[in-house]
Amino acid sequence: MTRKYKFFWDLIGDVEDGRPNLGDSVDLETYRLMQFTMRDVLEERFGTDVTDDIFFNAGKLAGREFFRQYIDPVESVDEFVSKTQSILKNKRIGILRLEEAMIDKGRVLLTIDEDLDCSGLPELDYETCIYDEGFISSLFECFTNEKWKAEEIDCWCTGARTCRFLVTQENCEAVNA
Repeated sequence: MTRKYKFFWDLIGDVEDGRPNLGDSVDLETYRLMQFTMRDVLEERFGTDVTDDIFFNAGKLAGREFFRQYIDPVESVDEFVSKTQSILKNKRIGILRLEEAMIDKGRVLLTIDEDLDCSGLPELDYETCIYDEGFISSLFECFTNEKWKAEEIDCWCTGARTCRFLVTQENCEAVNA
């Protein structure tokens, strides 16, 4: 099968050349319009479970490429966390805070305030940050070279007013929540 849109960083393009007047910023509503209409079409065609899987895996791919482009190289947990916090904030993706960091024991609890994907959305009675779960999982996998899984346990859309993720190392006796 020939793939037409296999990701490579050049697909991001030369923003300075292509958008000399508008730059690299876009209105948040426009970003969410793209995200949630795409999600709606995918869910209508393939169902919720398949759509969630697509968004999770897209987040994993994005997290891996993001790590390679912006975070790597890092030598320590502190440098990884600090650099990730700084880049996420500077790119206006969200404000990352660690509530508990036991990477050596396979467990991290973190929050992302002002999350790009959901902060300000109405209460929906379900978490919406599946893409973020994949993205965060991949960041930890790239840093540690081990398998990690992020699960959103609190979301703006469930009334928490922040997104909280439990990130656990797979195949590890992680301390339970």
